[in-house]
Amino acid sequence: VQLVESGGGLVQPGGSLRLSCAASGFTFDDHAISWFRQAPGKEREGVSCILPSSDGRTYYSNSVKGRFTISTDNAKNILYLQMNSLKPEDTAVYYCAASPVSYYNAEYYCEWVYEFEYRGQGTQVTVSS
Repeated sequence: VQLVESGGGLVQPGGSLRLSCAASGFTFDDHAISWFRQAPGKEREGVSCILPSSDGRTYYSNSVKGRFTISTDNAKNILYLQMNSLKPEDTAVYYCAASPVSYYNAEYYCEWVYEFEYRGQGTQVTVSS
């Protein structure tokens, strides 16, 4: 299993970025996939999550709800995070994570109760003028 993030960079407040996470070694059919972020000196935060493609429900933290959108290209095995109206407090390393799930435990992953099994190396997002 491999997860490779891209798309980070420097953006001004109010700007937009789209992060990508290229996945290999598994499919989105039976995995929950999440975006996390971690800023220096702060705890890791679950940002957004999507259940397996048969369900497709999405989850967002309160801090990004209404500004970020998670989506997938199942044919290409790519996860996206569209980030709009960016704020300086969105500055962090963003990484994607995935875990095989079942019907009975999937929501626990996307509510960030359970730990994800696989994660990428991350991409830096800096929001500054």
